[in-house]
Amino acid sequence: MTLATVPASLNLIAQTTPLIDVRAPVEFVQGSLPGAVNLPLMVDDERHQVGIAYKQHGQQVAIGLGERLVSGDTKRARVDAWLGYVARQPDAIIYCFRGGLRSQIAQQWLADAGINRPRIDGGWKAMRQRLCQRIDEASSQPMLVVAGLTGCAKTTLINQLSNGIDLEAFANHKGSAFGRQPEEPTTQIDFEHALAKRLIGLTGSLVVEDESRQIGNANIPLTFWHALQRAPRIRIEMPLDWRLEQLRRDYIEALEQRYTVRYGPQEGWQRMRLQLANALERLAKRLGNARLQRLQRLQGMAFDAHALGNIQAHEAWLAPLLTEYYDPLYRYHLEKQRDNRPVELHVGDWESCLEAARQWSA
Repeated sequence: MTLATVPASLNLIAQTTPLIDVRAPVEFVQGSLPGAVNLPLMVDDERHQVGIAYKQHGQQVAIGLGERLVSGDTKRARVDAWLGYVARQPDAIIYCFRGGLRSQIAQQWLADAGINRPRIDGGWKAMRQRLCQRIDEASSQPMLVVAGLTGCAKTTLINQLSNGIDLEAFANHKGSAFGRQPEEPTTQIDFEHALAKRLIGLTGSLVVEDESRQIGNANIPLTFWHALQRAPRIRIEMPLDWRLEQLRRDYIEALEQRYTVRYGPQEGWQRMRLQLANALERLAKRLGNARLQRLQRLQGMAFDAHALGNIQAHEAWLAPLLTEYYDPLYRYHLEKQRDNRPVELHVGDWESCLEAARQWSA
């Protein structure tokens, strides 16, 4: 019986095609294709044993061991999982690492159960090549960078635009020492795949926030990063009070809500408080001991007031953190880049920068 294949194409991602990843869980968590569900042919220990057999005795011995490890009730459970998913997603397509043995076995077992589904030719590896190629291609497209001091709601502006690229969302991190989120950080591979997925179909201009190359655990791909460094920019300038309100919403209120949803009110509160305290501690060398201790006292008092319902109390430590650390650091980098700084097309308040980005995009 000929087992059907489909070419590795970005259309699979663009059309949100249901995908069954039959690789082991350890491979899946390192990086998967957007929209994929992990229903492995072999779990991690089984894959490990088969891998050793392959290295020591060759393919046929490894295949035989795999057939013994995944047989009987274990095999039935794996096939039932695939059948259940295909029943819910009849258009599902199968893939493994290279579109080889594992996905073919899954296809054959499904065919034996009366269900014929194709596999991706070249598997995960071929699809990843297409996704990374899309990022490299996007590096040649016109780009506009949105810059500004911390708290100027650059990400919010980006998300107002149909051609905005929210890199922080793909990294699941807000891009500063205080940007960690309750969920597991995005892997480098998943970050790249999410970025590539967003870029599919965006063939014109792109608007991107001014970022360091590293966002949380992820690094912006080098070709894309170099394009950002050369791109013209607009710069948002907003008063301190406005920025403090944005920071309170993003880094306190929204963060507390996400922790509460994930861990419940009591544990979520403790985890959020610990995260923000640790974030401040990580700036110890840059802040200096005296300033760190002062900010830690203000932060502790703010949390006590927050527990009584006064969320605005956090501005007592956020304000000096901005004016004494983040703002001078940003201006230092601007001054350092004075001779080689990309052209600034517009400097103004948030609304005027949004309009400038829209006009540039048009």
